[in-house]
Amino acid sequence: MPALDIPCYNTYSPPMAADLRTEIKQSKAFATLEQEAHLSIERTAAVLGHAFAESLKPYGITGTQYNVLRILRGAGAAGLCRNDVRDRLVAKVPDATRLIDRLVDAELVTRTRDSDDRRVVTTRIAPAGAALLAKLDAVVEDVHRRLLGHMTRDQLKALIELLAVARQR
Repeated sequence: MPALDIPCYNTYSPPMAADLRTEIKQSKAFATLEQEAHLSIERTAAVLGHAFAESLKPYGITGTQYNVLRILRGAGAAGLCRNDVRDRLVAKVPDATRLIDRLVDAELVTRTRDSDDRRVVTTRIAPAGAALLAKLDAVVEDVHRRLLGHMTRDQLKALIELLAVARQR
């Protein structure tokens, strides 16, 4: 009796990753390994960032706005001043005030002036911002799993460590 060629669906073998030169259709070699590593990080960030932004688009916020909401949720009732929010952002922005203004306009965060020192302005997550984040928690977890779930736990840990080393300079 001949063996049946039945596909096995319970094993997963990820496709061989294309090198950056192939992916961006570059025929010449990179000038240095540092250049290739830098461009590979940039390309990866762009691919992951685009997918993340697309997942947030139906909710009417950007990745940076999402980051602000998460920061403020973590700060709790005490809130944070604008500079503290700015310093905690994953991606630095040139104008944190305008970023927060847009979230205030959308009623996702609130700002209050200190009664003793009017120069001190505290930003807090509003109930609508907290509700939006609660909705987005599962969405974002799914995006992370979709984008990086093909990697093993050890690969993810190694990637995290290598990226931390790269940021140390």
